[in-house]
Amino acid sequence: MELSSQDALLIIDYTNDFVDDKGALTCGKSGQLIADRIIELADQTLADGGWVILPTDVHVPNDPYHPETKLFPSHNVRDTWGWEYYGPLATWYETHKDDAQVWMMDKTRYSSFAGTSLDLDLRARHINHLILTGVCTDICVLHTAVDAYNLNYPMTIPASAVAALTDEGQQWALGHFKGVLGAEVIQ
Repeated sequence: MELSSQDALLIIDYTNDFVDDKGALTCGKSGQLIADRIIELADQTLADGGWVILPTDVHVPNDPYHPETKLFPSHNVRDTWGWEYYGPLATWYETHKDDAQVWMMDKTRYSSFAGTSLDLDLRARHINHLILTGVCTDICVLHTAVDAYNLNYPMTIPASAVAALTDEGQQWALGHFKGVLGAEVIQ
């Protein structure tokens, strides 16, 4: 029996530390405003028989061996409020976490592919198209997109479902997705 190719929606780093006003490294309002669109896309992806994957940043506080320690305040520490999913996604994930086509995965670098089994997991499930959502558009979403491009995954990035720390970073990354990575950027 041959499986058909499928889409996967990646909801990247949509946690309290990156989205909530009190988060350690927050996008703030721009990140909060995309919550409903992310949930809408997650529901649609499941309804269409696709996969919903939640690559989630996780860190050890003040890790002297991690390059981000020098760049950013401590964030997304496992089992803390900051590491938990933000707002509506927390509720959505609790409802769907036992669905076979939904899974959370740890990542410790910007890219969801770096040091993870994501590529192998996608290929095993015959997933050949990625829809990237979450935060930060110009950091973790961007680095995931670059790796996906280098692994030959076609991508769609809904502009209404990604957010950056700055408007300039958002616009630059959206242009990079389209002009350099050949991704389809939609509203």
